[in-house]
Amino acid sequence: MATQITHTSAKEEFSPVEQRNELDLTESAMKVLAERYLRKDDQGKTVETPKEMFMRVAQNIAAIDLLYDLNADATRTTNEFYQLMESRDFLPNSPTLMNAGLPRGQLSACFVLPVQDSMEEIFDALKAMALIQKTGGGTGFCFSKLRRKGDLVGSTMGRASGPVSFMKVFDAGTDVVKGGGRRRGANMGILDVTHPDILEFITAKQREGFLSNFDISVRVSDEFMDAVEKDEEYDLVNPRTGAVGKLRARDVLSLMAMMAWKTGEPGIIFLDEINRHNPTPEVGPMVGTNPCGEQPLLPYESCNLGSINLAKMVKNGCVEWGKLRRTVHSAIHFLDNVIDANEYPSEKIEQITKGNRKVGLGVMGWAEMLIQLGLPYDSEAALEVAKDVMKHVSEEARTASVELARQRGSFPNFNSSIWKGKGYRELRNATVTTIAPTGSISIIAGCSSGIEPLFAVSFSRRILNGMIPQGVNPLFVKMAEEGGFYSEDLVMRIAKAGTIQSFDQIPQGIRRLFVTAHDILPEWHVRMQATFQRYCDNAVSKTVNLPSNATVEDVIRIFRLAHRLKCKGITIYRYGSREKQVLTLGSEYSGSCPRETAPSKFMFPMRCRCDD
Repeated sequence: MATQITHTSAKEEFSPVEQRNELDLTESAMKVLAERYLRKDDQGKTVETPKEMFMRVAQNIAAIDLLYDLNADATRTTNEFYQLMESRDFLPNSPTLMNAGLPRGQLSACFVLPVQDSMEEIFDALKAMALIQKTGGGTGFCFSKLRRKGDLVGSTMGRASGPVSFMKVFDAGTDVVKGGGRRRGANMGILDVTHPDILEFITAKQREGFLSNFDISVRVSDEFMDAVEKDEEYDLVNPRTGAVGKLRARDVLSLMAMMAWKTGEPGIIFLDEINRHNPTPEVGPMVGTNPCGEQPLLPYESCNLGSINLAKMVKNGCVEWGKLRRTVHSAIHFLDNVIDANEYPSEKIEQITKGNRKVGLGVMGWAEMLIQLGLPYDSEAALEVAKDVMKHVSEEARTASVELARQRGSFPNFNSSIWKGKGYRELRNATVTTIAPTGSISIIAGCSSGIEPLFAVSFSRRILNGMIPQGVNPLFVKMAEEGGFYSEDLVMRIAKAGTIQSFDQIPQGIRRLFVTAHDILPEWHVRMQATFQRYCDNAVSKTVNLPSNATVEDVIRIFRLAHRLKCKGITIYRYGSREKQVLTLGSEYSGSCPRETAPSKFMFPMRCRCDD
């Protein structure tokens, strides 16, 4: 049994949090925690330490056990959950860390809201967005039901302004809310490739700063991708009248690739692949995703996420499979409790969320795991380990969900799900796994984001109020010291270069091991995403990072490969294509990398804003 932790009274005042680093967190972690997560008083003074934050969360989430068993040992569960987070073996998504045990109480990161074709319904969605974002949640919208620009509005005999114009209204609303001031507001805007306004949508973000609170993705079908392969036209369908037009599929994909090359957007969502894995097709089809693209959801559905730190699952050069299994089981218990501890923004959201009880357990620190195992990211051996690790996580997460179902019952829509037909007699959660970008929580954990390779051996990261220097990767420092080639001069030169591939004084084996996002060929990024996707219920947040000299043709090849390998979505980011980037190489702050509040979109640039 874990040692019991005594929780300090919330009324006690503390010295500045930077002086209370009891957990040996990195400087970057302490800055992020102080900026966003630790409780503050009415004057904005920090009155909580990281240990107390973890205890606040652990107590709130563990207390849910008593709803199902009045004799449950909530103290034991509190200590289990506390140790899970304090060790940074596992961390839940940001709203849970921010809000658990506080009056705000909204704990989920991912929401999808429907947008219907009437003024009343559009502004109902806007209101729901504001309520979600003020508590730190991210929202996804599909605008495909809105009539085309210039179409007739029968009630006024005027002309419709189209989906992009209404996206501007949602963007302005997000500017006002700003994620409760603790995280940047984040939206996913989706339009089907068959919508008549698709060309305007694809090019909407060519002016930097326009729709700055949105990531945008085009929803494409297998039929569209088949038309690309055959160089055929495909149908545009007016959502109001059903009238059909035509466009050449390759021209549209090329425009998407051009804009992604220029700005990092749009990404692509492969709708048919998503719905082939819809766990509750009788309840309804998937129509959209959360801002980072890794969580497809039904209308009004929400999901809470968490990630295991794989860097902590290695010992003496081997994966600790037993520790990983135990961590998975504790994490699924934690995430299932979050569903009941949550205070939902609306009754509709609560109803569908509790009907399916989806959770999304993912991983972070994958790059560090590979380094500790002695495997380059872009190697067949790394893909094999990826398969084994994610299969293990998925199978153990499902086993844990079955065990919870035996104690608490299956999710209410179980009989309408695919799982009954697959031989399951009970299951607590309709989904159990998601690979999130883990932007801010990976900073807290002191590891790399999601399943991304190292962005660089040294880089800076943009957060809510500025840049955080990350320093030199500690694993590299350790190996350099052990290898006898460490020097301050070398560290300074690496900080300027980001990559170590041109440093001849560094042994080739070390250089091979510390390949970074831009050292890796694009195909390896896609293959790694596809490997994790095979064993992931939901989707994978991943960015294909490209060097500044990549071509539009490179982007087209990536899009087609991602579809062929059965990814559920894909995002690319070409270094330097935006003036303001989330991640920046060396000491130059002019442009950085991809999506999110740390890195990753299906991931990066803005997608990283929502992190998890």
